[in-house]
Amino acid sequence: MKFVVTQVPVFAEKPHGIDYSLTLHGLDGERLVGFDNAHPVRGQGRGDPQEHRHRLCTVWPYEYSDATTLLADFWNMVDAVLRERGVLP
Repeated sequence: MKFVVTQVPVFAEKPHGIDYSLTLHGLDGERLVGFDNAHPVRGQGRGDPQEHRHRLCTVWPYEYSDATTLLADFWNMVDAVLRERGVLP
């Protein structure tokens, strides 16, 4: 599990004033879950909001609303992936 969160000036690509990356990695280093705004999602142009989520090998846009919801969404996805992999009952 790795969380990197930095306050940044508000601008088009970081409209909420934070740069964030929340990730869960497997024992082999593979990213299993990730929520971040480090790069644009394919199909979006530069200057568009960059929020997105990774689930295994798939990437979807993510609509950031606030930090509380971001954390809840992250932990819900972590629980789902760990259940699918038999780590949680």
